[in-house]
Amino acid sequence: MPKIDIAAWLTRSIAFGIASVSIYTAAFGVIDEIYQRSITVGASVVLVTLTVPLIRLYGSGGRVLRAVRLAVDGALIALMALSLYWFASVYDELESGLYDFLPDDILIGAGGLIAVLELTRRAFGWPLAALSLLCIAYALFGEDLPWIFAHAGYDLEQVMRTVWYSFDGVFGFIVITVISLIFIFIVFGSVLEATGAGAVLLRIAVSLTGGLRGGPAHAAIAASGFFGTISGSVSANVVGTGVFTIPMIKERGFRNSFAGGVEAAASSGGQFMPPVMGAVAFVMADVTGIPYVVIIGAALMPALFYYASLFVAVWVEAARGGIEAIPRERREKVSRRDWWMSLMFVIPILVIIGVLVAGRSPAMAGLWATIVGAALGLMNPEVRRKPQVYLSALVRGGEQCGRIMVAVAAIGIIVGVMNLTGLGIRFSNMILAFAGTDLFFAMFLVAVASMILGMGLPTIPAYLIIVLIMGQAIENLGVPKILVHLFVLYYGVLSAITPPVAIAAYAAAPIAGSNPMTTAVQALKLSFVGFIVPFVFVYNPSLSLVVGFETLPFVWVVARLALAIWLMTTALGGVDRAPLPPWSRAARLALGLGTLLSATEVQVVAFVLSLLLLFADSRRAKGANLRGENGQGSG
Repeated sequence: MPKIDIAAWLTRSIAFGIASVSIYTAAFGVIDEIYQRSITVGASVVLVTLTVPLIRLYGSGGRVLRAVRLAVDGALIALMALSLYWFASVYDELESGLYDFLPDDILIGAGGLIAVLELTRRAFGWPLAALSLLCIAYALFGEDLPWIFAHAGYDLEQVMRTVWYSFDGVFGFIVITVISLIFIFIVFGSVLEATGAGAVLLRIAVSLTGGLRGGPAHAAIAASGFFGTISGSVSANVVGTGVFTIPMIKERGFRNSFAGGVEAAASSGGQFMPPVMGAVAFVMADVTGIPYVVIIGAALMPALFYYASLFVAVWVEAARGGIEAIPRERREKVSRRDWWMSLMFVIPILVIIGVLVAGRSPAMAGLWATIVGAALGLMNPEVRRKPQVYLSALVRGGEQCGRIMVAVAAIGIIVGVMNLTGLGIRFSNMILAFAGTDLFFAMFLVAVASMILGMGLPTIPAYLIIVLIMGQAIENLGVPKILVHLFVLYYGVLSAITPPVAIAAYAAAPIAGSNPMTTAVQALKLSFVGFIVPFVFVYNPSLSLVVGFETLPFVWVVARLALAIWLMTTALGGVDRAPLPPWSRAARLALGLGTLLSATEVQVVAFVLSLLLLFADSRRAKGANLRGENGQGSG
């Protein structure tokens, strides 16, 4: 009789349960808010304990050490179960205000916090867990700090009441938002991946970009942009598309680190590419109260410019390496069947937009997209032969939901402390104290802080934690709310390719066979324009299409940004139609930045000088080519 792996069976059962409940919730609403919040957090902690046990992290280490590590995992599950039971048993009395806290309440609640923090550390590393611990320490001891950091002082009972025994902390509004809005889109992405829609998209992308010098690298950008918009995780997107695209990029002659960097940069950009934006668009709509359609409208042009800059950067690298386009006879051919199969991706996306435009909830849009995507998946003969892929998709989606929920629970600790102590306002005041009324300096501080806060986190938790702590600072300087939220989203996402954490680069490097830090540097160079775009749309709101739109300012900023992308990307790559001398590269960088400055006179002068420089470099390259041809002819 075959031996049953109890841990694996339990893992699949919990993951399937989380995915199934997310589908039910999208269809019929939250079952019971109190219990659904707490049980989902508890199930997620158990799930992550089983999927990332200490033995997997550190090895068995002998019989005794193995037993100790298994005991620690068992203790964490027991602590979580006990603390959730205790929370449920005293919640009604807590709500009535007639409950007196006992030492046992504090001790048992602390056990639950320890479980959440430890599992956050295992799933996402130290940054988020350490920040949550730092916030608890701040709540307990912050009254002794100097200047604006000091607060009124709170004891352990007050902190535990807020962080664990209320809906302001671990079980706060973010938890129910993610359960009711986001889980269904994570399941949707998993179902779409299982049907083979991603592979079809990749074949089409390779075919459409075969005539470009970058070939597979351009295909990787297109495919990662399409797939990344429905994937709520940069690293999952890197792995999902990178296993196909990175080997093809290397085969065309690109360096290993460049191949990994292309995939990391393109996968990151999918998180701010409409229409789904890695499901963060729906969270943003819920947090801001701004309609979803307005949000994706505002996000469209900046995202297109980001991807345009990646396309140019790949073209420059191909020119630098002497890589030519794939000959026509060797290009990937897209059959009628491939175009037909592409409907597995296209129609669900159109369903999402259609349901939302009709005024229904994002959860209902995600539900219908999942149903339609699953039905269309039967077009794939592989799916018809193995329909159990749908079950595997639900399990995989449930596992992703569980990991996200652990991070959201840890963010709840931070939110609880912020509400208790006014920490968010203090951060805002601190930035304003440093920057004064200088909008650029304030945005620069927020951008740096956003990249630090977002390191190592999936997009949704990164966006939430950043906007809750930092967003108010720029909003206080008069920037429209939607632009503030898009601004911090960009830097939260780009933290995935920013050293030292650079989680997207770490995911791409093993596939590419490259060094993670070298891969991260390549991704940074490729995404250089992406770090500038958020400043551009804050200073030029017309680029958002929805804030203060005017036709002439819109055309002017589009022209300037397009020119700046070409100038700066070719300067960093060192190639245009021919290799560029150092002075030209420096001039292109300076003029590219000049066209984007806020002073109109500087913009105009830099724009005209840029065109003159491009004309001069073009004439120089043409002359060099003619001399080369004449030299060959005389030889």
